[in-house]
Amino acid sequence: MAKAVRDARREERPAAKAREPLRFLFGENWIRFLKTVDEERIAQAASSLQSMLELQTLSGKRFLDAGSGSGLFSLAAKRLGAEVVSFDCDPDSVSCALALRSRFDREDGRWKIEQGSVLDREYLSKLGTFDIVYSWGVLHHTGDMWNALDLIGARVANGGLLFASIYNDQGTRSRVWRKVKRLYNRLPRGARWTVLIPAFVYLWLPPLLIDIALGRGLQSLRHYQRNRGMSVWRNAVDWIGGYPYEVAKPEEVIEFCRSRGLVLRKLKTVMGGHGCNEFVFSRLAASWQSPNA
Repeated sequence: MAKAVRDARREERPAAKAREPLRFLFGENWIRFLKTVDEERIAQAASSLQSMLELQTLSGKRFLDAGSGSGLFSLAAKRLGAEVVSFDCDPDSVSCALALRSRFDREDGRWKIEQGSVLDREYLSKLGTFDIVYSWGVLHHTGDMWNALDLIGARVANGGLLFASIYNDQGTRSRVWRKVKRLYNRLPRGARWTVLIPAFVYLWLPPLLIDIALGRGLQSLRHYQRNRGMSVWRNAVDWIGGYPYEVAKPEEVIEFCRSRGLVLRKLKTVMGGHGCNEFVFSRLAASWQSPNA
C-alpha cells in the first residue's frame, strides 16, 4: 500500500517545496502509518467519535473531515453510517485516504475524497453545509488558525455539530515547542533524529516510568491508542514535526465560536499540558455569524 501511495505523489514537489514557507509534510508520516491500520484501529477511531459526539450512529448525517490526514476518521464516520466528504491540502494525505478507502470500504459513492484547503473560502462554500464538521489537529498547522476556524465553522448546518481540536496554549512552553518544531523542519532529513528522539523521550518517558512504578505495564501507551486509534510513534512525529504551529487557550476558542453562533456542548482539555484541547460545539443560529463577513 505504501508503494502505491508513493507512486501517486506529484513529481513537481521538490520545486514546489522550495517556493513554499517552512511546512511539515504530514502526508509522508501518514503513508508510514497506513500499514498499521487494521479493524481494531478503525473500531477505536469510531468509538472516539461516538464518545465525543455523544452519538452511537451517524446514519443519515453528512460528515465533513476538514484536513483528513490518513483518512482513518473519515472511514470511522462512514462505518458509523455517515455520508462523508474528506479533503486535505497535502496530496500524499489525499492518496492515503484513497488507499484506505480502497482497502477497507466498499465503493458506494458515500465517501468523497478531494484535495482542498481549509483556507480556501470559495472551495469550502461549494461543499455546502454538514451535520458534523470534524477537524482534529489541523487548524493550528495552517499558519492562519483563526481564519481557518471561521471558515470551517461556516460549514456547520443548522442544528449541526463542530468537533475540533486545537493545541493548548502553555505560554513559554508553547514558544519553546515552536522553536523545536521549527528546528526539526529546518534540519536535513538525515539529522532530524537528533531532535525527534530526545523529544519523544521527553514526552513519553515520564508516564511510562509512572506506569512501571505502579505496576501498570504500558497502560499510558495502550490508553492513548485505545482513545484515538493512532500509532504513538507516528503521532509523536506528527507532534514534533508539526509546523506551522499555533496555540490557543480554551476560553479563547469558546468565545470565538460563541460570537459566531456556536454553543459549547462538550470540552475535553489536556489540563494545562501540551497537546490538543477537544471541543464540540452545536450550531443553534440560522447561519454562521462571522464578524469578518
